[in-house]
Amino acid sequence: MTDLTRLTISDALRQMQSGEVSALELCQAHLQQIERHDSSIRAFLKVTPELALEQARAADIARAHGDEGPLLGVPLALKDVLSTQGIETTCGSRILQGYVPLFDATAVARLKAAGAVLLGKLNMDEFAMGSSTENSGYFPTRNPWNIQHVPGGSSGGSAAAVAANMAIASLGSDTGGSIRQPASFCGITALKPSYGRVSRYGLIAYGSSFDQAGPFARTVEDVARVMSVIAGHDPLDSTSMPAPAPDYVAGLAGGIRGLKVGLPAEYFAEGLQPGVEGAVRAAASELESLGAQLQEVSLRHAEYCLPAYYIIAMAEASANLARYDGVRFGARVEGSDLIDSYKKTRGAGFGEEVKRRIMLGTYTLSAGYYDAYYGKAQAVRRLIRRDFDELFKQVDVLLAPVAPTTAFRFGEVLDDPLRMILADALTISANLAGLCGLSLPCGFDEAGLPIGLQLLGAPFDEARLLRIGRVYQDATDWHLRSPELS
Repeated sequence: MTDLTRLTISDALRQMQSGEVSALELCQAHLQQIERHDSSIRAFLKVTPELALEQARAADIARAHGDEGPLLGVPLALKDVLSTQGIETTCGSRILQGYVPLFDATAVARLKAAGAVLLGKLNMDEFAMGSSTENSGYFPTRNPWNIQHVPGGSSGGSAAAVAANMAIASLGSDTGGSIRQPASFCGITALKPSYGRVSRYGLIAYGSSFDQAGPFARTVEDVARVMSVIAGHDPLDSTSMPAPAPDYVAGLAGGIRGLKVGLPAEYFAEGLQPGVEGAVRAAASELESLGAQLQEVSLRHAEYCLPAYYIIAMAEASANLARYDGVRFGARVEGSDLIDSYKKTRGAGFGEEVKRRIMLGTYTLSAGYYDAYYGKAQAVRRLIRRDFDELFKQVDVLLAPVAPTTAFRFGEVLDDPLRMILADALTISANLAGLCGLSLPCGFDEAGLPIGLQLLGAPFDEARLLRIGRVYQDATDWHLRSPELS
């Protein structure tokens, strides 16, 4: 009998359309998988079985009446950074414990309209600040390939749920690598869309000029199916690109002969785990054998990406998180007066990493330091964007590792903030420049942990990245491998 939890979106839709399986059976299979394995993986902050079963029954009724939504009956899960009407949304933080939004994020509303079945909310680093999901205000999530290792972050729950077959696909968010890096650590496929391609309305903000929601799935085709639903202009988001999104599924057709693939020298520098570099270069050679042309390139201002990103991102975090004061929503700690209540609420509600970033951001925005830090970082950001503009005149896409290493052990990096920051060293440039980025599994290290390949494209060039990824996955089987769960 087919294991329903191992179906892709495409397979599930085909079987539901033919009557081989119902949306209710598919939903029940995934809820049972969650019940069996989430006690050890801990990907979910909240499971919503009643809602999921209700939506699955509704999907079966709709299909019986001839309706065929693009995700009708497909069980998905959501990173807890996305507002969901009537469901607690905490952003992985104690300070938002008990907050229940009155509205859906646009991406969530579009999934519902497409017929998706929502299984629950997924764990994450608090306010998306971290690279391991160890900074969740509730509990860490574990990597399904080895539960002694982290799943990556901040969307660790989103990646782990798909890798452990607890959801066919999921949504996460990427501010500096938080979609691509956990996808790499967990051996699945994921896309960080260009800034402005997917609405940020209802996506709780960390860095407003960086944040983008995007899909996790097992295959490029599944990622394309989710993207075709959530992408496109939204009048509720002033940063949303005022243009229709292409049909990403239709765009998968075609080859890559003659495509120019750039290998940035700075992304293959000292510090890469040898197995990571070997697997990524082997993937580049595979694309070359399929007709692509490889070309060495250089990003002139690469060394400034990390400092520029963290100055700007922490400044934006400081401003965005000022709203959490215990007055309007979320947790509240009473004090002797209003100011004392603010201090106690924020002191008890925020974790150490969030406090660190708020303080650093506030410092860089303070009088006497704004021009020296924030102003200069924004100027560097413009230079980095210009570097990428020039590179994309020479090549069609860039190819690099997602992360310098495979998934590290719990506690190995947690107490070293600088080392944790370096886990994002190869991903943050895409957020600085507003690029799109695709993470694909391309091998395993000597310990059996997944390795991710990163493809970067010019702004709004997601369709090309997905087409290249599809060609690569048609020629390889890394994406077909799943961890053995105890």
